[in-house]
Amino acid sequence: MNVVGFAGYSGSGKTTLVERLIPALKARGQRVSVVKHAHHTFDIDQPGKDTRRHREAGAFEVVVASSKRLALIREYEQDIQPRVHHLLAELYDGVDWVLVEGFKQSDLLKIEVWRASTQHPVRYVDDAFVVAIATDSPDQLPQATLRPVLDLNNPEMVADWLMRESHRFEYRAPVLIP
Repeated sequence: MNVVGFAGYSGSGKTTLVERLIPALKARGQRVSVVKHAHHTFDIDQPGKDTRRHREAGAFEVVVASSKRLALIREYEQDIQPRVHHLLAELYDGVDWVLVEGFKQSDLLKIEVWRASTQHPVRYVDDAFVVAIATDSPDQLPQATLRPVLDLNNPEMVADWLMRESHRFEYRAPVLIP
Protein backbone atom coordinates (compact mmCIF):
# COMPACT_ATOMS: atom_id res chain seq x y z
CA MET A 1 0.00 0.00 0.00
CA ASN A 2 1.16 3.50 -0.81
CA VAL A 3 0.57 6.31 1.67
CA VAL A 4 0.80 10.04 0.98
CA GLY A 5 -0.11 12.89 3.28
CA PHE A 6 -1.68 16.21 2.38
CA ALA A 7 -0.69 19.01 4.72
CA GLY A 8 -1.69 22.63 4.75
CA TYR A 9 -3.62 25.21 6.68
CA SER A 10 -7.40 25.32 6.82
CA GLY A 11 -8.78 26.80 3.63
CA SER A 12 -5.80 25.74 1.51
CA GLY A 13 -7.81 23.18 -0.49
CA LYS A 14 -6.68 19.87 1.03
CA THR A 15 -10.15 18.34 1.18
CA THR A 16 -11.04 19.43 -2.35
CA LEU A 17 -7.78 18.05 -3.73
CA VAL A 18 -8.22 14.71 -1.93
CA GLU A 19 -11.85 14.54 -3.04
CA ARG A 20 -10.83 15.10 -6.68
CA LEU A 21 -7.84 12.72 -6.46
CA ILE A 22 -9.97 9.76 -5.41
CA PRO A 23 -11.79 9.39 -8.77
CA ALA A 24 -8.58 10.27 -10.66
CA LEU A 25 -6.74 7.40 -8.98
CA LYS A 26 -9.74 5.05 -9.30
CA ALA A 27 -9.79 5.77 -13.05
CA ARG A 28 -6.21 4.43 -13.08
CA GLY A 29 -7.39 1.16 -11.51
CA GLN A 30 -6.37 2.05 -7.98
CA ARG A 31 -8.30 1.27 -4.78
CA VAL A 32 -8.18 4.32 -2.50
CA SER A 33 -8.73 4.80 1.24
CA VAL A 34 -8.61 8.04 3.22
CA VAL A 35 -7.47 8.82 6.74
CA LYS A 36 -8.71 12.21 7.95
CA HIS A 37 -7.70 14.04 11.10
CA ALA A 38 -10.53 15.86 12.87
CA HIS A 39 -9.84 18.63 15.35
CA HIS A 40 -13.20 18.30 17.05
CA THR A 41 -15.83 15.87 18.25
CA PHE A 42 -17.81 14.16 15.52
CA ASP A 43 -20.48 11.46 15.29
CA ILE A 44 -21.25 8.98 12.56
CA ASP A 45 -24.18 7.29 14.24
CA GLN A 46 -27.61 8.79 14.79
CA PRO A 47 -29.52 9.32 18.06
CA GLY A 48 -31.88 6.43 18.77
CA LYS A 49 -30.15 3.99 16.40
CA ASP A 50 -28.78 0.71 17.76
CA THR A 51 -25.12 1.67 17.32
CA ARG A 52 -25.62 4.90 19.29
CA ARG A 53 -27.55 3.06 22.01
CA HIS A 54 -24.76 0.48 22.35
CA ARG A 55 -22.11 3.20 22.51
CA GLU A 56 -24.09 5.22 25.05
CA ALA A 57 -24.51 2.05 27.14
CA GLY A 58 -20.72 1.98 27.49
CA ALA A 59 -19.38 -0.19 24.68
CA PHE A 60 -15.72 0.58 23.92
CA GLU A 61 -16.21 -0.39 20.28
CA VAL A 62 -19.21 -0.96 18.05
CA VAL A 63 -18.82 -2.52 14.61
CA VAL A 64 -21.78 -2.30 12.29
CA ALA A 65 -21.72 -4.02 8.92
CA SER A 66 -23.97 -4.80 6.00
CA SER A 67 -23.40 -6.32 2.59
CA LYS A 68 -22.31 -2.85 1.39
CA ARG A 69 -20.53 -1.12 4.28
CA LEU A 70 -18.64 -1.51 7.56
CA ALA A 71 -18.11 1.07 10.28
CA LEU A 72 -16.11 0.86 13.46
CA ILE A 73 -16.92 3.30 16.23
CA ARG A 74 -14.44 3.42 19.08
CA GLU A 75 -15.16 5.53 22.14
CA TYR A 76 -11.90 6.50 23.83
CA GLU A 77 -12.10 6.42 27.60
CA GLN A 78 -9.96 9.55 27.83
CA ASP A 79 -8.80 12.17 25.36
CA ILE A 80 -5.98 10.96 23.15
CA GLN A 81 -4.38 12.03 19.91
CA PRO A 82 -4.16 8.84 17.84
CA ARG A 83 -0.99 8.59 15.78
CA VAL A 84 -1.46 8.28 12.06
CA HIS A 85 0.38 4.95 12.08
CA HIS A 86 -2.20 3.50 14.49
CA LEU A 87 -4.99 4.59 12.15
CA LEU A 88 -3.21 3.16 9.10
CA ALA A 89 -2.96 -0.17 10.94
CA GLU A 90 -6.78 -0.24 11.12
CA LEU A 91 -7.20 -0.15 7.33
CA TYR A 92 -7.78 -3.00 4.93
CA ASP A 93 -4.41 -4.04 3.54
CA GLY A 94 -5.72 -4.64 0.00
CA VAL A 95 -5.82 -0.95 -0.80
CA ASP A 96 -3.44 0.65 -3.33
CA TRP A 97 -3.36 4.20 -1.96
CA VAL A 98 -4.15 5.83 1.36
CA LEU A 99 -4.58 9.59 1.17
CA VAL A 100 -3.95 11.11 4.60
CA GLU A 101 -5.48 14.52 5.22
CA GLY A 102 -4.08 16.42 8.17
CA PHE A 103 -1.45 14.97 10.50
CA LYS A 104 0.92 17.65 9.23
CA GLN A 105 3.43 16.87 11.99
CA SER A 106 3.65 13.19 10.98
CA ASP A 107 6.67 11.44 9.55
CA LEU A 108 4.77 10.50 6.38
CA LEU A 109 5.86 11.78 3.00
CA LYS A 110 3.42 14.51 2.10
CA ILE A 111 2.31 17.02 -0.45
CA GLU A 112 1.96 20.51 0.94
CA VAL A 113 -1.20 22.25 -0.24
CA TRP A 114 -0.60 26.01 -0.32
CA ARG A 115 -2.46 29.05 -1.60
CA ALA A 116 -0.90 32.51 -1.58
CA SER A 117 -4.35 34.03 -1.00
CA THR A 118 -4.52 32.50 2.50
CA GLN A 119 -1.35 34.37 3.51
CA HIS A 120 -0.24 31.38 5.59
CA PRO A 121 3.44 30.47 5.74
CA VAL A 122 4.76 27.48 3.84
CA ARG A 123 5.89 24.27 5.56
CA TYR A 124 8.26 22.87 2.94
CA VAL A 125 11.14 25.06 4.10
CA ASP A 126 11.27 23.33 7.51
CA ASP A 127 9.62 19.95 6.87
CA ALA A 128 11.84 17.34 5.22
CA PHE A 129 8.79 15.08 4.74
CA VAL A 130 7.22 17.50 2.22
CA VAL A 131 8.13 16.00 -1.16
CA ALA A 132 6.00 18.23 -3.42
CA ILE A 133 3.90 21.38 -3.28
CA ALA A 134 0.40 21.60 -4.79
CA THR A 135 -0.48 25.24 -5.33
CA ASP A 136 -2.51 27.61 -7.45
CA SER A 137 0.20 30.27 -7.04
CA PRO A 138 3.56 28.75 -8.07
CA ASP A 139 4.99 32.17 -8.93
CA GLN A 140 4.28 33.37 -5.38
CA LEU A 141 6.06 30.63 -3.43
CA PRO A 142 8.07 32.54 -0.84
CA GLN A 143 11.21 30.43 -1.25
CA ALA A 144 12.66 28.58 -4.23
CA THR A 145 12.49 24.80 -4.08
CA LEU A 146 13.77 21.82 -6.01
CA ARG A 147 10.64 19.88 -5.02
CA PRO A 148 8.03 19.31 -7.73
CA VAL A 149 5.41 22.05 -7.86
CA LEU A 150 2.04 20.60 -8.88
CA ASP A 151 -1.07 22.39 -10.09
CA LEU A 152 -3.56 22.34 -7.21
CA ASN A 153 -6.43 22.68 -9.68
CA ASN A 154 -5.33 19.73 -11.82
CA PRO A 155 -5.94 16.49 -9.90
CA GLU A 156 -5.13 14.47 -13.05
CA MET A 157 -1.60 15.92 -13.01
CA VAL A 158 -1.24 15.13 -9.30
CA ALA A 159 -2.53 11.57 -9.85
CA ASP A 160 -0.09 11.06 -12.73
CA TRP A 161 2.79 12.29 -10.56
CA LEU A 162 1.75 10.00 -7.70
CA MET A 163 1.56 7.00 -10.03
CA ARG A 164 5.02 7.76 -11.51
CA GLU A 165 6.49 8.21 -8.03
CA SER A 166 4.55 5.42 -6.29
CA HIS A 167 7.74 3.59 -5.29
CA ARG A 168 8.53 6.51 -2.96
CA PHE A 169 5.22 6.15 -1.10
CA GLU A 170 5.30 2.43 -0.32
CA TYR A 171 4.27 2.19 3.32
CA ARG A 172 6.47 0.42 5.82
CA ALA A 173 4.69 0.35 9.13
CA PRO A 174 6.84 1.20 12.14
CA VAL A 175 6.79 -0.97 15.25
CA LEU A 176 3.89 0.51 17.22
CA ILE A 177 4.00 0.94 20.94
CA PRO A 178 0.50 1.18 22.42
